[in-house]
Amino acid sequence: MEIIWNIVQFAIIFSVLLFVHEGGHFIMCRLARVPVEEFGFGLPPRIIKLFTWQGTVFSINALPFGAFVRPRGEVERLVEGGLANASPIKKLGVYFGGPISNLLLGLLLLFILFFQLGTPDTSKVLITGIAQGSPADLSGLTTGDQVISINGSKINSIEDMQISVTDNLGKPIQIEVIRNNEALVMEATPRVTPPENQGALGVVLSNPYYPVSIGEAFKTAVHTGYRQMAEFVLLPGRLMTGAISSDQSRVVGIKGIYDMYTAAGNLDADVTSDTTQRAPLYRLYFIATISIALGLTNLLPIPALDGGRIVLVMPELILRRRIPQKVEKYLISISFMALLLLMIIITYQDFVNPINLP
Repeated sequence: MEIIWNIVQFAIIFSVLLFVHEGGHFIMCRLARVPVEEFGFGLPPRIIKLFTWQGTVFSINALPFGAFVRPRGEVERLVEGGLANASPIKKLGVYFGGPISNLLLGLLLLFILFFQLGTPDTSKVLITGIAQGSPADLSGLTTGDQVISINGSKINSIEDMQISVTDNLGKPIQIEVIRNNEALVMEATPRVTPPENQGALGVVLSNPYYPVSIGEAFKTAVHTGYRQMAEFVLLPGRLMTGAISSDQSRVVGIKGIYDMYTAAGNLDADVTSDTTQRAPLYRLYFIATISIALGLTNLLPIPALDGGRIVLVMPELILRRRIPQKVEKYLISISFMALLLLMIIITYQDFVNPINLP
């Protein structure tokens, strides 16, 4: 029953993110005076027409996942007043509307998180939960321990610890912690195949938080969002230079995202009440991260995505020459099929080789 509830929760949340994305397109269509024929909740076929507002049909559709907006003349240039016949600036506004909405939602969620919890000291790593019978539990680690180093290498962030643990699966590691102002060293062996929804060590990690004002929460949210965007943009270069491994930057599909969402919920649940630190809302942070990633992914220069449509508008904007409609349709169709095939492959990989959660 819990699995079903998690799936329903995940479907609703992911649909909300997609609804916000399509809502951004809808708002920009309205501002550009491009008629929208339908705003659908879920994916076709249509089940019921809810109502019509200023020429737009609002509907509920059979597949209860996501949303869509259908502007008039989205691709057909012969349709008068349609999107394909709008000015380049208006088209850019419509195409940017969805991704920007997701980015703004991500920043809003981060702001709510930091204003509620405070701002984290990301240079300090705390253990806020330990799975019973895990390597961390057997080693003597306890909630409230601050991790200082692993095998003599200083730990300056949660990411540092995750990398150190992943690099030493199946090998004993020396974990130095501070407990009640006393330095202690524990030995643990990270598991190669941990139980489902547990990491190799079986710990919940967090940063200490301190209260902040609204302004500081906003500043931290913007900084965190900017850092996430920068990591996304710089990822290909870091892969090519070997700065990170392909395993550390693995692409996941809906199944992989669901696994991470479930793990985030388990982290929230596993944080014990006896710790003096307030546990971060892992799911809220994860949802904010996914919203930002969704916005950035849609800006990739692939014709089937918003970023590709933006690229296709550039010749018209700069050279005053449009790409032939047949070529444009061909590029969009081919890239859509390629994306669909890629998603099938990635989802298959998520099932046969699940991601190794820290």
